[in-house]
Amino acid sequence: MTPKPRILAIAEAANPEWVSVPLVGWSLAKALREVADVHIVTQVRNRDAFLRAGMVEGQDFTAIDSEAFARPMWKLAERLRMGEGKGWTMVQAINALSYPYFERLVWQRFGAEIRAREWDVVHRITPLSPTVSSPLAGHCAKAGVPFVLGPLNGGVPWPKGFDAERRREREWLSYLRGAYKALPGRDATLRRASAILAGSRHTASEIPSRYREKLVYLPENAIDPARFNKQATPEPGPLRAAFVGRLVPYKGPDMLLEAAAPLLRDGRLQLEMVGDGPMRASLEAQAKALGIAHAVTFHGWLDHRAVQDVLCRCHLLSFPSIREFGGGVVLEAMALGVVPMIVDYAGPGELVTEDSGIKLPCTDRAGIIAAFGTALDRLATDPSPPARHGAGGADTRAHAVHLGAQGRAAGRGLRLDRPGPPRPAARSSAGQRGLIRCTVAPMNFPKSARSFATLPRLPYRHLPFPCEPATGLPIVAPVRRPGREAHLPLSGPFHIELVSC
Repeated sequence: MTPKPRILAIAEAANPEWVSVPLVGWSLAKALREVADVHIVTQVRNRDAFLRAGMVEGQDFTAIDSEAFARPMWKLAERLRMGEGKGWTMVQAINALSYPYFERLVWQRFGAEIRAREWDVVHRITPLSPTVSSPLAGHCAKAGVPFVLGPLNGGVPWPKGFDAERRREREWLSYLRGAYKALPGRDATLRRASAILAGSRHTASEIPSRYREKLVYLPENAIDPARFNKQATPEPGPLRAAFVGRLVPYKGPDMLLEAAAPLLRDGRLQLEMVGDGPMRASLEAQAKALGIAHAVTFHGWLDHRAVQDVLCRCHLLSFPSIREFGGGVVLEAMALGVVPMIVDYAGPGELVTEDSGIKLPCTDRAGIIAAFGTALDRLATDPSPPARHGAGGADTRAHAVHLGAQGRAAGRGLRLDRPGPPRPAARSSAGQRGLIRCTVAPMNFPKSARSFATLPRLPYRHLPFPCEPATGLPIVAPVRRPGREAHLPLSGPFHIELVSC
């Protein structure tokens, strides 16, 4: 039996008890543990949560104490963001300055082991932001150890017509965000990485073309069927919709109240608002002013399990966010059979299809309010759409499970076999050593039943990897170690094996 590869997973933000980026970091690192011998390196603030989750310090994870620099930089970011939950671009800019210190401490702790090739792969899972460079990429390249970067996600441009929301979010620095591409650390990180995971098509489009051959499209979010295993069963009566997310301007909760107001006043709609944030008081005041407070429930922040209970009472998720990088709540709603109604832009627009949800065009504020109002009125009036009878529930759940499996399969990461005897290698015309033959087969076939179709032997750099159908992006990236065979699980319905070098 082939030993599992050893992966050093760098997840500065990883926490099973939090949401957003820390939960993504935890979930992907945990998925890697299903197929590899993974040691997670995280920041010391996550230590107690790791221990409560049953992890053994020193064996399963290492907590790096970078607080000497991280804490004052966090305080600076909180001061400069000018309000709770605001100024996200400023926070990321400060993080880009402070994060290299964390990796410096990681190298001090694990550098000797990496140089000795005790780790088969080093994978930086978080930070997700593409603006944050990784000095570890250079160290790993010198040591001959593959460095995997991502999934990277973020930086979705503000859509036109929402400058007021942009200012309310204190996103002054977002006007200069593109300047990060000129930072020397960014190109060095991309150049030295063996594979780059892009968590969205927008982020993929920002990767320079010279690095596209090692770019992997991997949606940032996925679902865990063990956690999202309920089925939405709305009670008979009026249409019931939910909003789940932070109550901040770019997520559009005020637009939703305005769009839904006529139906809420008439008793044709009930609205569940799950989440908290700086807009909570103004939204409650807006509901009273519109005469809809009796039909809107503000739940505040809820535990993940309680969020599921609320969603399962609803026909649809009404989510007018205009700048959502990932949109994990959309996938979670679909997994429960709740039809999402979203703005067709950025993350949610990539996750939802015409068969699994309702996509409304991203226009200006008035246009989105009108579109949501019309769509809600149609659903409340016509009992035939899938949101009312669950006819689309199976399709919605199936699409979510497909996306979740895609995320988990690719999120489990790279698999490298242990060293074998050295193999002779020929110099190819592309300047790379060796030729590779690969085989492709459906992943759901048992290995004994797979009918492999062998691709031609080609120079390493010109290997025709399969592409993700919707984007044309390669769904695996070549990562090679001298004298080793490599196996890279795909993010789609295919399995690829590099069977000879």
